[in-house]
Amino acid sequence: MHQVPLPEFCHRLHTDPANGLSSREAVLRLAHDGPNTLRQRKKEPELVKFLRQLTNLFALLLWAGAAFSFTAEWLRPGEGNIFIGVALVGVVVLNGLFSYYQQHKAERIMAGFRDMLPQMARVVRDGILSEIPAAQLVRGDVILLEEGEQVPADARLVEVAGLKVDNSSLTGESEPQLRTTYPTDKRLLESRNVVFSGTTVQAGDGKGIVFATAMKTQIGRTADLTQSVAVQEIPIRREILHFTRIISAIAVVMGVAVFLVSFFILDNPLPAKLIFAIGIIVANVPEGLLPTVTLCLSLAARRMADNQALVKNLESVETLGCTTVICTDKTGTLTMNRMAVKRLFLNECIHSEADKSFEREELEKLLMVATLCNNAHVKGGGSYVGDPTEVALLQFVTRFHDVGEVQAASPRLFEEPFTGRTKLMVTVNRVEGSQVACLKGAPDVAIGFCDAILIDGTAVPLSDDHRRAYLSAYEELARKGERVLLLAWREVEPREVWHEEDLPTSGYVFIGLIGMLDPPRPEVPEAVKAIRSAGVRVVMVTGDYQTTAEAIGRMVGIVTGDQPAVITGEQLRTMGDAMLEWELEQEEVIFARTSPEQKLRIVQALQRRGDVVAVTGDGVNDAPALKQADIGVAMGLAGTDVAREAADMVLLDDNFATLLPAIREGRTIFDNLKKSIAYTVTHAVPEVAPYLAFLLLGIPLPLTVMLILSIDLGTDMLPAISLGMERAERDIMQIPPRSRKERLVNRRLLFTSYALHGVIEAAAGFYAYFTVLHAGGWQWGDALVPGNPLYLQGISAFFAAIVVCQVANAFMAKTHRQSLFHQGILSNRWLLVGIAVELVLAVSIIGLEPLHTLFGNAGLTAGEFFLAWPFAVGMILLDELRRWLIRRNVRWVVDLTGS
Repeated sequence: MHQVPLPEFCHRLHTDPANGLSSREAVLRLAHDGPNTLRQRKKEPELVKFLRQLTNLFALLLWAGAAFSFTAEWLRPGEGNIFIGVALVGVVVLNGLFSYYQQHKAERIMAGFRDMLPQMARVVRDGILSEIPAAQLVRGDVILLEEGEQVPADARLVEVAGLKVDNSSLTGESEPQLRTTYPTDKRLLESRNVVFSGTTVQAGDGKGIVFATAMKTQIGRTADLTQSVAVQEIPIRREILHFTRIISAIAVVMGVAVFLVSFFILDNPLPAKLIFAIGIIVANVPEGLLPTVTLCLSLAARRMADNQALVKNLESVETLGCTTVICTDKTGTLTMNRMAVKRLFLNECIHSEADKSFEREELEKLLMVATLCNNAHVKGGGSYVGDPTEVALLQFVTRFHDVGEVQAASPRLFEEPFTGRTKLMVTVNRVEGSQVACLKGAPDVAIGFCDAILIDGTAVPLSDDHRRAYLSAYEELARKGERVLLLAWREVEPREVWHEEDLPTSGYVFIGLIGMLDPPRPEVPEAVKAIRSAGVRVVMVTGDYQTTAEAIGRMVGIVTGDQPAVITGEQLRTMGDAMLEWELEQEEVIFARTSPEQKLRIVQALQRRGDVVAVTGDGVNDAPALKQADIGVAMGLAGTDVAREAADMVLLDDNFATLLPAIREGRTIFDNLKKSIAYTVTHAVPEVAPYLAFLLLGIPLPLTVMLILSIDLGTDMLPAISLGMERAERDIMQIPPRSRKERLVNRRLLFTSYALHGVIEAAAGFYAYFTVLHAGGWQWGDALVPGNPLYLQGISAFFAAIVVCQVANAFMAKTHRQSLFHQGILSNRWLLVGIAVELVLAVSIIGLEPLHTLFGNAGLTAGEFFLAWPFAVGMILLDELRRWLIRRNVRWVVDLTGS
């Protein structure tokens, strides 16, 4: 399309470069092709999202319980079953509303990042210039562009006047690209007679004919590729689903079993049998768990936002905790993206930038090329704006000359801008009556254009000795982490008009090398050290020279050994997948001179090895890799809209060190969710045990369904949420990342919660229950009618025993491995508030007579309320012993109860 002769191009699109399309034709094409907007993934209706929250496994079980309750009320009205049904429906709806609200709020965080195309565009139709919504552009439209505007569609240029476009969002090129009206490359992305949707006009103006809109643009194709990349399953989502399946299976099996036993063995009415089954189901289902998980993730996301890490998807918070590899950019992420000239190689000597003994002739030539072959410019206040490398050059030149005067005295006649393909920039300037070509670029490429070298002010042939000296200096500068540019010049035959093919490709005089350092961010080395000590590998993926990349890697601690694996983009292009995976087995790996597209392949290779991969990126071409990664991390300052849209998390300060608290937060949230779940499921045993004892032993039922709900959704809710805010254990960043196979709820947690703590709580409940009954004169075998005050007091005693033991359980759950005293008994003020609320609710339920009818209980004395305190103290001491044995690696204790 870009190489077709312009008349034929216009003929194919049935358009006129001067008058554009007719309004009628534009309307027809818009109807045929559709609007010029990027097609978003089909969004799920908000109602469907809400209904989804009402149909998870836990919700379905509670719906079933509510149905049984309403059935029991219908069969035998007036026994309070309707209250149980209404309560269960309320639980489901409230859970759904809360979970929907939290997820909806997280989705809206990124709403401001989705404006991918300009709102308006200037277009010529019917020979008249007008402004229309960019979404109404069609193929064949003639558009006008000027400085500061965003390109609204892919277009071929027919007129340019100093037009420069920033393609960095699409190609990764940091330098604005000069545009022409003739093709300069067979490849569409490399040819300068084309502008692309989503890029920005940095200078000049131009006119173009649109040949692609919407998803057929280059940015649209990238977006389409991004959407085609399979969405990675989020670990915490998988774990929650696994847990709900386990608990739901237990609840259903036990509920059905109890119903069948009561149906065939007990001689009681059908409604009573249904209520027993409901009791078992409700006791096993942790109704407050899902909102607890959602709120814990939301609070963690808020803490991360305070640390400059914005999380788009709440569940992605935890993914960072199991990350095993981070693939990171270098410039601006590990470094400060603030270049400064550090050393120069002139006259075969390396000088510091502060050196006063420069060879004057060589220095003047170097300053001339650094000034003229440069697109940075002065901003108000005397500062420079532009590419950081070019700004550093002008800042150095300013020490010796007035940049503006030099540029005004030597006007530019032509420019061959820097590209990732050529890796050099050439300008032609008029200097003191002559025309001079100034060249700067990557030394390994630019040296091939040089035939001579400036020695003592004289150009002499470039000998092998000179080349060896140059190569030695190049390696020396690069080893220090400096970005190195070669500067050269030559006089050229005067021309009125210059074209790219007129530029000489040899005969340049090598002036010298300039080494510039983009210093590492001061906080990065400590962050890298902490991340590596946590068992997470850091892999650098950069477009910079390999020696520079390795040097920066050593400065920040990514490279510590003598022989890291350094793989260039060229090597990667010819490397098979098996070889790549073999190279990735090495401990320290750096990818240099790579393109953004190669990130996707690196990420996929790491994932095939079983790694959980986090990837940083900022360009449009990074989007597929960001989406493929287990967690994509986009840059908030330098990142493009498409990159931020594809990512799961955005670093608002573009700083690698921000990942450290994010990883700690991810690990902590997984740890805390286990603590919260362990606390929550423990009460299932003392809630189920009364129903089993009633069926098997024939004792009066010690606990009502409403009291079970009051525990699950009342007394235990705040402590469970507060455990999600527990501070990290001291060794959280000294242990390796958890395996993909490690379960949020494993057999050790279930054994500790059910078989150990749960059994103790059940024993405490029966102890309190029978103590109150015996104190009131009850003997084994005596009948207790439902309204008997002594029986109602026994029910309250059982309920109070669960609450008292759950207070102890809340303190025990604060830590998996560390001593409770080291973690701090009173360190979590929110847990203290939660426990206080728990006790107030329990005292209210037991002490307030108006509530006794609803919950089916009666009042207690203070002594009766705290009958279970020896069991609570014993639980704390026993668990402290368990953690002591775990820290000493007693095998059988670790295998049975370790976290």
